[in-house]
Amino acid sequence: MITFQNIFGQEAAIDWVISAYLADRLPHGLIFAGPTGVGKGTTAHALAALFLCEHPKSAAPCGKCPSCIVFEAGNHPDYHVVSKEHIRYHDKTGKSKGIDLSIHVIRPELIEPAGRKAVMGRGKVFIIEQADLMNTQAQNSLLKTLEEPAGRTLIVLLTDQPGALLPTIRSRCQFVRFAALDEEAVRKELQRWGIDSGLAAEAAMLSRGSLGIAIKWIEDGVVEPARELLEQVDSAFDGTPPADLPGWLKKAAESYAQKQLDRDELASKDQATREGLSLYLMIAGERLRRRLAEHDEPTELERACAAIDAIARAESYLDANVNTAIALQQLSLALERRAG
Repeated sequence: MITFQNIFGQEAAIDWVISAYLADRLPHGLIFAGPTGVGKGTTAHALAALFLCEHPKSAAPCGKCPSCIVFEAGNHPDYHVVSKEHIRYHDKTGKSKGIDLSIHVIRPELIEPAGRKAVMGRGKVFIIEQADLMNTQAQNSLLKTLEEPAGRTLIVLLTDQPGALLPTIRSRCQFVRFAALDEEAVRKELQRWGIDSGLAAEAAMLSRGSLGIAIKWIEDGVVEPARELLEQVDSAFDGTPPADLPGWLKKAAESYAQKQLDRDELASKDQATREGLSLYLMIAGERLRRRLAEHDEPTELERACAAIDAIARAESYLDANVNTAIALQQLSLALERRAG
């Protein structure tokens, strides 16, 4: 069973959660805020196991009571995880590709079960993954439940964008901050899982202190294309623009999209491709920011800033659903001008 001892690099957050639990001062609502893949979800899972355990031992579930047994089996009736996968489930047409957690998801998955009696008697736990995906109506519908939940109830909102939550939501919850992990710690953890040392080092560097992202990018085959992209970015920064950056980005994004379609055949290929493009643009932008920090020569700084602006503009085009070919061509032209 996953416990707090399985989580590394988040000592401050874990200490606060344990102290609040042992003092019987755990709020009804918690917001676990921090970068993606640094342990927020694992911590929420460990807290849920402890919260629902019938015979907890200090800050750890006993692992033997009926509640722990069904929790470990993954079918605890009082443990509810709300994720964006529920969007399609609650779409009666079966064709939804939406990205918002609407009231049509939050009401049946959280508000209604939160008002019912706990099945096993210890209470109820609700985890909302990517809580920032809740639209305004969904967040407003959650306010009364957050403020006055029925019985012993715990609601944990996970987010890497706490600013996307309404002030009324934030005011009813206790913030628990999660920090990015140390790059070296991520590398060692990946190696401990049997990942090649070179691949582990590259994934740790690219993921910027996120173990979860590092693992996902390894599984999705992102690391090798990212290495090629960084070589092209360095070349452009040094005055030699890539031969066909739009073509390369399109191919890499389509490969990424195929991985997502292999997982979920009902996923949108266009949306997954745009997600892949955004991913590689983000990696390129981060590389330029690192190089920006390494230089103090005015011309070099201006070149790096201009390239970062070009990437940010391409990202904004993608967000606005501008034709991807046009967005990438604009980026390529901008980088060529700056390289020259």
